[in-house]
Amino acid sequence: MTRTTLLVIASLVLLALLVLSGVQPYDRATWVLEVLPILIALPLLWATYQGFPLTTLVYTGIFLHALVLMLGGAYTYARVPLGFQIADLLDLSRNPYDKIGHFFQGFVPALVTREILLRGAFVQGKLMLAFLVICVVLAISASYELIEWAVAIWLGQGADDFLGTQGDPWDTQSDMFFALIGAVSALVLFSRLQDRQLQ
Repeated sequence: MTRTTLLVIASLVLLALLVLSGVQPYDRATWVLEVLPILIALPLLWATYQGFPLTTLVYTGIFLHALVLMLGGAYTYARVPLGFQIADLLDLSRNPYDKIGHFFQGFVPALVTREILLRGAFVQGKLMLAFLVICVVLAISASYELIEWAVAIWLGQGADDFLGTQGDPWDTQSDMFFALIGAVSALVLFSRLQDRQLQ
């Protein structure tokens, strides 16, 4: 089976799961807001596949991130059953599923950014590459937090499900910290594999 065939199958699976996640979400507006990145990314990935195909590593990361977003959208992040299981296992006071989402918000963009910077030869030196990747990830994370803030102002009390703060006054900062952890993890664990796939 060719890589293109596998990617087509993965796209169809994602579309089917996206429809399934939207059948009876906990809150329709929250679902739309949470899965919007998927609705933007999939057409963009299809449109750029011929001219700028990404590595299998990046496509896999995007697929996994989409699953995290859909599950969060269907239940809202504070109500995802997997999060309650993790909270019970680790004796946590809140559902940590949104931290998984923010980890992926750092992990996947780090790999995408690194790949674009390398392929375009926009930067020289491994340290500068890592620095710029982390800067981009933190910029994306901060931008997302600003979007959450704007939505909260726009929707008022109705934004609680989208924000998923669960009463934590430091939720914004910890969200960005988990994105940073995700970015550093991607760089440490997968840079060599990505380099091999790029070659």
